[in-house]
Amino acid sequence: MQKMETLNGFVKRKSVEVKVGKVGIGGPNPVRVQSMTNTNTADVESTVNQIKELYDAGSELVRFTVEKDAMAQAVPLIKKKLLDDGYDDVALIGDFHYNGHLLLNKFPQMADALDKYRINPGNVGFGEKHDENFDSFIKVAVDRGKAVRIGVNGGSLDQQLLQKMIDEDLRKPEKQQLGAQRVFLDAMVESAVLSTNAALDLGMKKNQIIISTKMSGVQEMIYCYSKLAAATDQPLHLGLTEAGMGDKGIVASTAALSQLLNKGIGDTIRVSLTPEPGSSRTHEVKVAQQVLQSLGLRYFLPQVTSCPGCGRTTSITFQELAQEVTHYLAHEMPKWKAQGYEGVENMHVAVMGCIVNGPGESKAANIGISLPGSGENPAAPVFEDGKLVKTLQGPQMKEEFKRMVQAYVEKKYGHKAHAH
Repeated sequence: MQKMETLNGFVKRKSVEVKVGKVGIGGPNPVRVQSMTNTNTADVESTVNQIKELYDAGSELVRFTVEKDAMAQAVPLIKKKLLDDGYDDVALIGDFHYNGHLLLNKFPQMADALDKYRINPGNVGFGEKHDENFDSFIKVAVDRGKAVRIGVNGGSLDQQLLQKMIDEDLRKPEKQQLGAQRVFLDAMVESAVLSTNAALDLGMKKNQIIISTKMSGVQEMIYCYSKLAAATDQPLHLGLTEAGMGDKGIVASTAALSQLLNKGIGDTIRVSLTPEPGSSRTHEVKVAQQVLQSLGLRYFLPQVTSCPGCGRTTSITFQELAQEVTHYLAHEMPKWKAQGYEGVENMHVAVMGCIVNGPGESKAANIGISLPGSGENPAAPVFEDGKLVKTLQGPQMKEEFKRMVQAYVEKKYGHKAHAH
C-alpha cells in the first residue's frame, strides 16, 4: 500500500518495510491492527487463549507483558502451544520496561521465541546506566535479527533529556521560548529519534525498527506523530495510550487516529481501551478495524447502513432488522472467509426505515431493504445492485431478507461467481 487513492486524494506516507514474524509493517503493507493481552503472562493457558481470541478477532500482532522470570520462562511455551494449534501467523511482541535487557540476556529461549521486542527509552535505565542498558537490549535484537519497537511514552519520558531541553529553552530570549508543553512534546519526538539513531549505530538495520510516541492527549498525539513522520521514514505505531473506557476511549482514539491516518501517517494502530469489568479484550480490535474501514483504508466485514429513525418510523421493525442483519453478517463472515468468498468484506448492506431516503440508499448498496415507516403500505422493496428484485411483507420479513443476503453473497462472491 505504497499509495492509495481516495476521494481526498489520500497518499500513504512512504516508510521502510519491517517484518515482524510473518507480518509486514510499513512499505507496501496495509495499516496493521494490534492489541495486547491483560493476562498474567506466566499463566500459559490463559495467555494462549487470549492471544487466540485477539487473533481470531483480527489482531495481527499481539503484545504481552514480560517483567518477571516466570513470565520470560513462559514465552517459549506460549509460542509452542500457538504453533501446535495452527496459530503461526500471529506476531508475538514482548513488552519490556526497566529490566528488559536483563531478561533478554538471561532467557535466550524467550528472546528467540518473540518476533519483536518493545523498549521504552524512558525507563530502560537512568543516569550512566541508561546507555549501558539500552546497548545491551539492542545487541540482543541485533544478534537474533529481531525487530524492535522504540516506544516513547508521555508518562515515562526520559527526564534527563526533558530537563536538558527545558534548560535550553529557558536560555532563549523570552519571546523565543517555546514553553513547557511544547518542549515536552518536542522531547518525545527527540527521544524517539535519538534512540533510533543509537540503535542504528549499534548495528540494527532500518528494516528492524518501528517507532511510537504515545500519550493520552488527542492534539498532543497528532502534533508528535506529524513531527515524527517528517523526521524519519521508519514505520510508525499509532495509539492514544490510556485512552479510557467506553465512549470516551472510542471517540478520543478515533479522533486522533483518523486525523493522522487520513494524512497517510501510521503503519500499525492500537486502540487502548480500558475494558469493562469481565468484558472481552477483543472490543478494542473491532474498534481499530472500524476506524480503518470507515476511512476506506482496509475492509474486514460487510457494513450495514441504517437510518437513525424519526417520527416517520415509530415502528421498531427496521431497528430490529438492522441489529439482526449486523449480527448475522458478523456471524457468517468467518464462514464466508473460510469458503474463499473473495471481496465479501467490501459488501454494503442497507436497512432503511422509511420512504424518504430508504429507496435511494437501498439502491446504492449491494443489497438493501427499504421499510415503509409508519402509516404507509406495509411492503418493503429489496434492491440488489440498484435493481428492485422483490417486495417483502409480513412477519417473516426479517428471516427472508437474511436468506436473500446469503443468496446474494453466494451468487456475487462464491466460487461460481469467480469462475465467470
